[in-house]
Parts: sequence; structure tokens; C-alpha cells
Amino acid sequence: MKLENTEKSFLFSQTALPDVFFVDFLSQLPGDYSKVYLYLVFLAKYKKDIKLNDLSKKLSLPLKTINEATTFLEENNLITKKEHGYIITDLQELTLHRLYSPNLKTDSNRVEEISKNKSRAKVIECINNKYFQGIMSPIWYSDIDLWFKKYNFEDQVMIALFDYCFNRSALHKNYVQAVAEAWGNSKIQTWNDLDIYYQKQDKLVKIKKDIAKKLGRHTSLTQYEEAYIEKWLFEYNYDMSCIEIALRRTTLKSAPTFEYLNNVISDWHDRNLKNPQEIESFLEQRKKQKQEEKKLHQQVSQASFEQRHYDDLSFLYANLQNGGTNG
Repeated sequence: MKLENTEKSFLFSQTALPDVFFVDFLSQLPGDYSKVYLYLVFLAKYKKDIKLNDLSKKLSLPLKTINEATTFLEENNLITKKEHGYIITDLQELTLHRLYSPNLKTDSNRVEEISKNKSRAKVIECINNKYFQGIMSPIWYSDIDLWFKKYNFEDQVMIALFDYCFNRSALHKNYVQAVAEAWGNSKIQTWNDLDIYYQKQDKLVKIKKDIAKKLGRHTSLTQYEEAYIEKWLFEYNYDMSCIEIALRRTTLKSAPTFEYLNNVISDWHDRNLKNPQEIESFLEQRKKQKQEEKKLHQQVSQASFEQRHYDDLSFLYANLQNGGTNG
């Protein structure tokens, strides 16, 4: 007995996507890249062949964007490059592999441990309901458990991590991992640690704006300029009252740069000047020293001039004497 499926016409056919795509991958795809991926999935269903140039024309996207999109999709395991094209990754199989592959079995009882830890389970339930509408991918469970162990976050800090990323519309694994690592590097473990960190960041943002305004900058500061400011604040422990003294000195420069400011402020730090009073005292002392050096230089110049004048007169007198004798 031979059984056959009824072929549906193009009008009634469908291209299906697994739910795991919407849960784990959609938020990571820029708009144009999503467009490319969805069309590739559609073509793969019909086993169609298409050149990148034709794909560019079909989707009304620059060829550069098509190339960047395929590279991004490949790097994020959504497609796999073969000799003569690409294979669309089975996302359900990929997710299953991530969950149960041997390299994740360093703790074979991970899920059981989480369920036994009532506090941890409540945290995960809160994250699931608040940020994933109750349909959080199973992959997140392993990631959350890993971040708990790696960074030693308190429960409130873990929830704050997801809240931070959610409020920035960046609730995807790479971004959450980056923020978690940044917090870990900043020694954040408790809610108090996080509160202090937020205060420092708020202070940093305000001072960046103040500095840009005082310098007449109407564009955003560069990454390197912001790094200078962070060094002045957190490494040198200078506040705006100290930095402003350096900013006032830029009026002496026609085109002051952050490198110039950094040289000035670093010199103060090297001299162990810790507050505005010590800095102002040092600058006043150096001003007096320069004035004394200038005065001394003028005295030396005047003495040299008088000596030359005396020598010239002596030479003239000697010539007159010699002239008189010869006469």
C-alpha cells in the first residue's frame, strides 16, 4: 500500500519556525539580518539555489548587508557554510545539544540542585514570569546557574541583571553575559555592591556631561576620552572640583585636547596632590617660582647688558688713546 501526501499549492503552503527561534534568537538579530534569515529559511524549504547578488536584489538590500548578514548568521550558528552554499541549522536540535552536550555536564545534577534550592528557584521563576512571559528557554536555566556560581551574585543582583538588560531592550544571551562579566569584574556580589556601582556610574555620567559642556563639545565623547575621565575619577580619586581646575587652564590653549588635560591631571596625581586646596597651593607656588625665575633672568640679562656696555666703552676709550698717540 502506497501512501502519499497531498501537495499544497504555493498559496496554501506555510514556512514554519520553531518557538525556540523566537525565544532564543530573534532578539539577537538586527532587522535586515532577520529579513535575510527568514528568506533563506523559505528558500531552503523548496531547496532553491540563489546567488548573493540576486538575494540582494530580491530583498532590496545592499550586497554588503547581505554578506554581513550571512557572516553574522554563521557566527551565531543559525546557518552552516558548506562548499557550495549554506545549510539552515535545526534550532531545536542545536538547543537540545547545548542542554545535554558533555561539556555542560561538569555538574550532572545541575537541574536537581536548582530545584532543591528554593530561593534560587524563586529567582528563576521571577525572571521567567517578569521578562519572558513564562516561556523562558531551557538554555537560560543553565546560564543563570553558571552566573550564580561564577560571579557569586546574590538573588537580588541576578534579578537586577535581567532588569537592567530588559530596560535597554537587550535581553539576549550575549548582552546579558557581557553585563554579568562587567559586574563580576567590578566585584559586585551583593545589593549594596550594586548600589555603590550605580552611584559611581551616575556620578560618571554627570561629570562626563559637565566636562563636555565646559569644553564646548556638542558631540559625544569618544571611547578614549571617556576612558581618561574614568581614570581621573576612579583611579586618581579626583572629583569635579579638581578636574575643573584643569579645565580652566585650557583657556590658555587654542585647541585643548584630552591628552593635554590628562597630562596635567596625571602630573598632579604623580605629585600626590589629593584635593583642590593642595592643587591650588602647588599652582600658586609654581607661579611664584616662575616669576622669581623670570625676575632672575631679567637681572642676569641686565647685568650682561651693562657688562657689554662697559666693555664697549673700554674698547672705545682704548682706541681713542691709541689714535691720540699715533697722532
